[in-house]
Amino acid sequence: MFYRNSLRGAGALASISLLAGCGVFTDAEADGKGNVTVGTVSEPSTLDPAAAYDGSWELYRNVFQTLLSFPTGSTTPQPDAAECKFSDAANRTYTCELRKDLTFSNGEKLDARAVKHTVDRIRTINSKQGPQALLGSLASVETSGSRSVTFRLKVPDATFPFILATPALSLVPPGEYPADELRTDGKLTGSGPYVLKKYAKGDRAELDRNGSYKGFAQRRNDSVTIRYFKDSATMVKALEDRKIDVTYRGLSAPEVGKFQDGLPQHKNLRLVESVGADIRYLVFNAADPVAGKLAVRRAIAQLIDRGKLVRTVYRGTAEPLYSMVPKGIAGHTGQFFDVYGEPDRDKARKILEDAGIDEPVPLELWYATDRYGSSTEAEFAEIKKQLDTSGLFRVTVRGKPWAEFQKGYSAGQYPVFGRGWFPDFPDPDNFIAPFVGERNALNTPYRNAEITEKLLPQSRQEVDRGAVARQFHRAQQIMAADVRLLPLWQGKLYLATTAEIGGAERALDPQTVMQVWELFRKGKW
Repeated sequence: MFYRNSLRGAGALASISLLAGCGVFTDAEADGKGNVTVGTVSEPSTLDPAAAYDGSWELYRNVFQTLLSFPTGSTTPQPDAAECKFSDAANRTYTCELRKDLTFSNGEKLDARAVKHTVDRIRTINSKQGPQALLGSLASVETSGSRSVTFRLKVPDATFPFILATPALSLVPPGEYPADELRTDGKLTGSGPYVLKKYAKGDRAELDRNGSYKGFAQRRNDSVTIRYFKDSATMVKALEDRKIDVTYRGLSAPEVGKFQDGLPQHKNLRLVESVGADIRYLVFNAADPVAGKLAVRRAIAQLIDRGKLVRTVYRGTAEPLYSMVPKGIAGHTGQFFDVYGEPDRDKARKILEDAGIDEPVPLELWYATDRYGSSTEAEFAEIKKQLDTSGLFRVTVRGKPWAEFQKGYSAGQYPVFGRGWFPDFPDPDNFIAPFVGERNALNTPYRNAEITEKLLPQSRQEVDRGAVARQFHRAQQIMAADVRLLPLWQGKLYLATTAEIGGAERALDPQTVMQVWELFRKGKW
């Protein structure tokens, strides 16, 4: 029943190709042989899915399996390790029947016990960096025999199938993943399309085909090497020198422009543009003595010039965003523009004066130096410039590598920090729910009873996800008034490939996670 309902946001996830030299290859040209090397600036923060709610999913999607998944072209969950459905009219009981004879790559059985173990350990370990927030509606997991699993929900939750389809619920073998602590041997064992043959932190992950895999993925290559780069310039140079075949995540706006300009060194390279739903935003720590003041947050919202930001830094590869729910997803509004309008220094000054706050207000902004691409430094320099130029703020910008940055904001050390969000699944719930509540994805409590106890529960009773606009419009009104989060821009995702590689157009699922099995080395011209 659930799978027959479509999402209005599906159109936002279509891909188009911008060619620099060569044409698009068809599936018929794939010979299914050879290795493909992918470069990215987004390295896993951990190899254990119970401790990752971040870009680590890009690796997980290819080496782990989930009960449901998003095959290429699908925006609703489809069967992967199991076939699943709501088995009651109230949408509170969700049952899954596993495929027959599934095994992990180490030979352990992938049975109902392993599924329950996977879910229970996420909740037991309860890692601050983990995905347990996605399981807030789950009451219990029950098994019947070796293949049947039943999820009992505390409340109706029509988004639950989407959650099961995310790499957050990557299935793990009980024999190698302790029930109450994280795996620490630096290894990874799954049942997905590939096995992790070798992992060298800061350098590469080597993936080989999993001979025991049973799932929907049709692998078009023999193996994949993922190279991790500290910055996009080094990654692009590696592509130009043919040391990698594909870039994924992290192309800066100037680099995208160079591809579009058809520079000589980019002959026989292709640029693939995905019109996605990734967003960037600022997070305010309400416990901070400065950022915790509502007037300070509203004054910043009144000053930020998003149009200038994307023109100056992103050069057409992004667009201003005035809602935590991006364009193309049901429930999108321009609420922050409706409330604050165009940037206005006088209005911002009055907000501070009315609250008795002397200016210039000292403010620290923090960002991850190695997570969202090399343009991030320029983005925060532009934000600082805008706030400083107003004369109302005196801004200090600080950056740290992702691992340190993540620990810092999780410990509440940063007054204001920047984050990016690539959707877990294409639904408005996923752009609101992860950021609110006592325990959220940001580890920065945002308490609002109307959102968490009324609006989200109401929306989750609606299986037709295109019919939940009213609840999400109201949630965004509240968020614009609170300014605990300040949306900045909505981006596009770009891949660049050598002429010898096909399949890039099919390699992004609705979560903009790369499905590397779609990439292939063409057999012939």
